[in-house]
Order: sequence, then structure tokens, then C-alpha cells
Amino acid sequence: MPAATTKTAMAGTKRKLAPSKDVYVKDSKKAKVGSNSKSALKQDKRKSTAKPVVKVKELSVSDSDDSESEGGAPLESNQTDGDEEGSDLDDSPNAIEGLHPERAKAAATNSQSSKEAHQKQKLLVNQRKAAKPMADELARTKQLWERLRRKSHVPAEERKKLVAELFDIITGRIKDFVLKHDSVRVVQTALKYSTPAQKRMIANELAGTYRQLAESKYAKFLIGKLLVQGDAEIRDLIVPEFFGHVRRLIRHPEASWILDDIYRGVATKQQKAVILREWYGAEFALFKEDKPETAELSEILAVDPGKRAPIMSSLFELINHLVQKKLTGFTLLHDAMLQYFLNAKPGTEEVTDYIELIKGDEEGDLLKNLAFTRSGSRLVSLVLAHGTAKDRKHILKTYKDTMQMMAGDANGHIIILTVYDVIDDTVLTSKSVFPELLSKDADQQIENISLAANDLNARLPLLYLFEGRSRALFPPSHSADLEILSELDTIRKTTSKKDPEIRRSELVKAISPYLLKPIETAAADLVASPFGCQFITAVLLGAEGEKSAALQAIAETASGDPTFIQPPPEEQEEQEGQEASDAEPPASHVSATASGGRMLKSLIAGGRFDSKTKTIIPTIPALNFADILYPHIKDHIIDWATGPSSFVVVALTESDNFSKKDELLKVLKASKKKLEKSAKEETDEQKSRREAAQKALEGGEGKLKAKKAKKAKGGKEREVGNKGAAILLQKL
Repeated sequence: MPAATTKTAMAGTKRKLAPSKDVYVKDSKKAKVGSNSKSALKQDKRKSTAKPVVKVKELSVSDSDDSESEGGAPLESNQTDGDEEGSDLDDSPNAIEGLHPERAKAAATNSQSSKEAHQKQKLLVNQRKAAKPMADELARTKQLWERLRRKSHVPAEERKKLVAELFDIITGRIKDFVLKHDSVRVVQTALKYSTPAQKRMIANELAGTYRQLAESKYAKFLIGKLLVQGDAEIRDLIVPEFFGHVRRLIRHPEASWILDDIYRGVATKQQKAVILREWYGAEFALFKEDKPETAELSEILAVDPGKRAPIMSSLFELINHLVQKKLTGFTLLHDAMLQYFLNAKPGTEEVTDYIELIKGDEEGDLLKNLAFTRSGSRLVSLVLAHGTAKDRKHILKTYKDTMQMMAGDANGHIIILTVYDVIDDTVLTSKSVFPELLSKDADQQIENISLAANDLNARLPLLYLFEGRSRALFPPSHSADLEILSELDTIRKTTSKKDPEIRRSELVKAISPYLLKPIETAAADLVASPFGCQFITAVLLGAEGEKSAALQAIAETASGDPTFIQPPPEEQEEQEGQEASDAEPPASHVSATASGGRMLKSLIAGGRFDSKTKTIIPTIPALNFADILYPHIKDHIIDWATGPSSFVVVALTESDNFSKKDELLKVLKASKKKLEKSAKEETDEQKSRREAAQKALEGGEGKLKAKKAKKAKGGKEREVGNKGAAILLQKL
């Protein structure tokens, strides 16, 4: 049975039951006298209800494919007699057993009259639809949409014909389609399969109506599709129509979302400035500028300080309105909130009242939404720096359930770093951050830390206390983080009393037990990646506590053949006619990776290299990793000395705490010829770099690439050979 027919049957059943219910209202009161009256009444109700259902099922639908018409297809009475297959009831009153003849006759009459009323009602619906403008066109476009939306079921040639027919119908009257929920999707489908020229045609036809479309519950999605799938010409046609109406549209329940999507996703820098400036008051909406100089409120107030009071008042009023309405997820709102806070006077009621506004959201949705945008996270960081101890405690409590999400977010992690830098109560920080960030379950902690250590953002809250603001931890992509942290340094001088180094050391002591256990348990997984090796080095050199088990686990990863390199995927499938195993192939040996060699060398050195003094600052107490590592690698020590990680052996010979140094030197002297050969021959890494450089030079790829290729090749005189082996020869 078609969906529309099913819907009709359901609706008809409800209307037919109503008269039957009225028939028994009076009798149900009298039935209380007899002992079997209740059971008889239930039996009567069941049997009287069954008949109308059968009568509705006997209605058939005309052979129409218009499944999209509201209310179903036109009804035609194809009523059959009671002998029809599948029908086991009769229309006669006597067929309803257990009923008084008069009641059965009334039930049958009511059923028949309800069916006729239903047919008349459906007929009126169809007549009203047919009388509407473009009724035939709408019906046909719905049929086309029904076919086109099933992309995998329509051949390409048929789709082209259907799309062409669809554009023939809608071209020139797209405005008539877009404001109806059942026809705007037709235009969206046409847009999906359109060419760039057809997209621009649709955009031009709708010019002047985008503000109205944005306020529509359904048509607003068409604007989003046009902006995402369109080009710069379409963007510059749509976005300016919102200028001058930002303050009203941002309050609108539908238009506010599409306005924020435009601001966040597609608007140019100048278009963003126009939109944001309208938050500063009606003056900026009435006297619009196509190319404003800036949206920075500080620069606007520097030009005309007399406007400060009305601008700040207008800005606060609009921010407060959206916060009270729980519309706190807009990037546009977060940018405006940051502008207000940056221009509020520190130590005044402006800042105090504003912090109370941010804290006032009982559900904490505002603070949570702020954490995941660049402006919002910076605002929260500033509030933490300027706020009181009570304010900071409230904010930490709000973020209790979102610490892990914030750590992995490109913006949210800066709030955790700010907490480390500005909150003097390290006990509060330790209890509020570390268990939520790393989990309270010991097994889950190991899994979480292993994943976080290899994540570009999530590793920052783990290693910031050990690495500080080093370039290794903050690559150029995180330069904005360093700018925010530098901004906070100036503020915390007046709002925090504890010495930064004391605060850091107390937090390191608190987080160390969480981080040492995963190194002991999941050392093999961590050493397999560069970020994992960096994590191990930073924690073992900077953490406090017992490290012997973790150091032993790292030394065990260096056991085995140091020349093993994981084969390429194509070589893993089948070797010598045997099918590959389902088990994952082992990773390359730790010595075969540059990050693994650096990690072992740093642990043997037992401290961090100070670039100012050009010396190693040893950790206290000493790691003594050389004595732990040597038993695991001594059987392959010559392969280490002539391999990619030869500097690990160099570090062993230079270590003051290595007790087997004489034994090592004796073994190296016995293999002096191998060291000499390795020191002169080109390594695999040098060979691959040379071939890549030569290929770039021969390809004639331009001056810039040639310059880079020359640098990769090694400059004027490229040195060959294993440098670590050469240094060992000098020591011998």
C-alpha cells in the first residue's frame, strides 16, 4: 500500500471510531447492573471497531505516481462485496455479532457516512491544490525531485535529461519556488547538479530576496548551498544584502544561524569588518562602508574617543540579549565579546559586571562554547588572568566534563595552558584538571595519554610544564598560542602572587605519576612515532618520581636487530608465494628512525642542552640510562655504530656515568675497518637526498625549487659518510 494511502487509512479509522464510541456511552452506564456486562461491553467494542477498519481498507487509489502530493492520491470507490478475497466480514447489520440490531444498524450507517465525508474532504483538498498557481509545474518538479534524489539509482544520461527538464520549469520563476518547504528542496536539487553558469543564474534571480530567505525556516539552507558551492561572484552578490540589518538578523531565530555561517565561513576580511562594526551601534549600520579600515574597536575609539560610552553601551546590550536568549554558539558573538573585554577598563565595574555576565549562565553553555573558537578561548584566558580566585574556581568547575575535548581542540587547549600559568592554587589545578584530562581510571589513563601524546594539540597540555614555550612544542602553526601566553605574562604580574617557577614545579610533581606509568606500559607504541619519542624524552628528563621501570621499558625497545626496517606495504602482501599474515607487521627498529636515535641520545646524556651555554644541564637525580641501555644493544653495537643512530654510541663514549666505557672502546677498536668504511661510504639517507636533489635540478622546476634542491644536495661540497662513525674513529 502506498505511503499516502496508509496515512489516509489511519486518519479514516480515527474518524469512524468516533460515532461508534458515542453509541456506547449511554449503554456503558447501564451495563454495570449485569454480572457479565463488562465482558460483553468489551466484546461489543472490539467487534464494532473492526468493521470500520475493513471498510477503509476496501478503498482503492487511482493509478497515480504523484506520491509527493499532500493527503494522498485522489480517491475512487472500488467497493466490493463481502466475498472478496481477504475480506471475511459482511456489510449487513446482522454480521456484527453480539450487538442489538438497532445498534448494529447505527454503527453501519455511521461507518458509511464517515467514508463519504472522507471522500468529499479529499476531493476538496485536491481541488484546492489544483486551483493554486503553478499546480501542474509543482507536481512535476516534485516527481523530478523524487527521482533525482536517489542518486545511485539514476543513470547519468537520464539524470542529465531530468535536470534539463527541471531547469526548463524553474528558470525565470525561482522566487515562486523557494519560499515553500516542499518546493525549495527542488531548487536545492537543481543547484546540486547545476553548472557554474546555472548557479550564477539562480543567484541572480534571487537577488534582493536573500534577507527574506534567511528568515525562512527552509529557504535559509538554499543560501548556504549557494555560498558553499558558488564562487566569489555569488558570494559578493549575497553577503552585501545583509549589511545594515545585522543587529536585527542576529536576534532572529532562523536568520541568526545563516548570518553566523556567512561570517565564519565565507565572508572576506572586509565583509567581516562591516558585519562586526554594526554591533557598535546604529551609526555603523546607517552609514555603511564597503571597505572599512578596521573592525578593531580600539582603533575606532582611538580616532574618536567621545564615542566610547554609546558604543560600549550598544555592544553590551546586544551581547546581553543573546546571552539571555541562550544563543551563545555564534562565532560573531564571541568576536564581539572579545572586543568589549579588550576595551573595558581593568579594575572597574565594566570588567566586574562583564565577568559576572559570563559566569551567570547556570548551565555553563556560554563558557563551553567560548572555548572552541579563537576569540572565545582568548576571552576566557583573559578572564582567568583578570578574575579573582572565586572566578577561576567557577570556570574550572564549568569545564569539568569537557577537559579532554578542549585539550584536543585547536583553540580549547590554550585555556588549559592559561590555567597552568595564572592560578596560584596548584592543589585546585591538580584536582580539577589532571583527573578530568587524563581520566580517573588507571587503564583508561594509559590509553588516553598514548593517544594524546601523538596529537598535535592534545600533547600541549601534557608537555607544556616540561618543555615550556620551546619551538619543538609550538611549531609555526601554533604561533597564536605564544601570542596569547605572552599577553597573559603582563597581566599575571598584578593578579598572581606565586613565582612562576614554583608554580610550574608544583604542577610537575602532581602530573608526573600520571605520565610515567604509560611510558612503562606502552613504551613500544610510543617510540614508534616522532611525537611519542618527544613525549618520552620530555617526561623522563623533567618528571619527578621513580623512573627506573620506565627507563628499563625504553631500553627493551632497543633490543634486537637495529638494521630491521618495516617493508613497504606492497612487499608485505606476499613473500615467496606465501600469503601474508593477518597480524600487523612489526614496526621498524627504533634505531632506524631519526626520532628514536635522538631520544636515546638525549636519555644517555641525561639532561637538556642549553643553547646559551652550549652545555648539557643534567637532571637530578641522574638517569644513568647508559648502563641500562648497553646490555640490550651490545650484541649489535657495531651495527649501531655504523647505522643511522651512530650518535647513540657516540653518546655512550661521552657519558660520564657509563661504567662499561672501556669495554665498548675495546669492541670498537676491534672493528675499526668497518668504522672506516662506514665513515667514507654514502649512507642510504644521503643517497636518497642526493637523488631527489638531482631529479629536481634536472626537471627545470624553477629557480626557487632549484635553490631548495641545491640546499638538499648539500651546497657546494656535499659531505658523504656516516658522521657518527667518523667521530668514533677520532675517539679511538
